[in-house]
Amino acid sequence: MDASQAYVNEFFAGNEKLSLLEAVKIQAEVLVPVIRAFRKEIGAERANRIVSQALREWSSRLFRKIGAQISGSPLEKWQAFSAAQIPKIGNDTDWEILKQTPEAFEMNVTGCRYADFFRQLGEPELGALLLCEGDFHVIDEVGSPDVNLERTQTIMKGAKYCDFRWRMKRGGASSG
Repeated sequence: MDASQAYVNEFFAGNEKLSLLEAVKIQAEVLVPVIRAFRKEIGAERANRIVSQALREWSSRLFRKIGAQISGSPLEKWQAFSAAQIPKIGNDTDWEILKQTPEAFEMNVTGCRYADFFRQLGEPELGALLLCEGDFHVIDEVGSPDVNLERTQTIMKGAKYCDFRWRMKRGGASSG
C-alpha cells in the first residue's frame, strides 16, 4: 500500500476528497463540546491533562499504524508520507523554503488556516495537540531514527511563523 492510501485510510476514513482542514473541523465539532463539558465537570486543569494524554496516545498509534503500512527505510517512509500529505494540506498553509539538501529541509510556515480556525474556536491548545504535536509523532513513528525535527515555535501557539527544521540521516537500512 502506498503512503497516500495508508494516510487516507487511517486518518480520513477512506474519504479521499476531504482536506486535512475539513477533517480537523469535523474532529473539532465532536471534541470541543466534550472537552468543554469535562472542564465544567472536573475542572479545566484535570480535563486538559486527560484530553492531552488521550490525544497524544491516539496520534502516536495513528502514525505508528500508518508507518507500518509504508515500505522502505524510515527516511523513505517519511518522504512518502510527507509527499502524501501535501495534497491533503492544499492551500491551508503558506510557507517558504529556506534550505533543501539531501541532509536537511528547512522551511517556515508563515500562514496557517488551522491556527486561524482554532483561535476562532478559542481552543488553540487543542489545535496544538491535534496538529502541531502530531508532527513529532510522525517523526517518532514513521521517520525515526533517520529523520529528526526541530521546531521552536508555532503560529498555533502565538508565534509569527512555525520554524520546521528537518535533518536526514542518509543511507538508512531498508525496513520493508
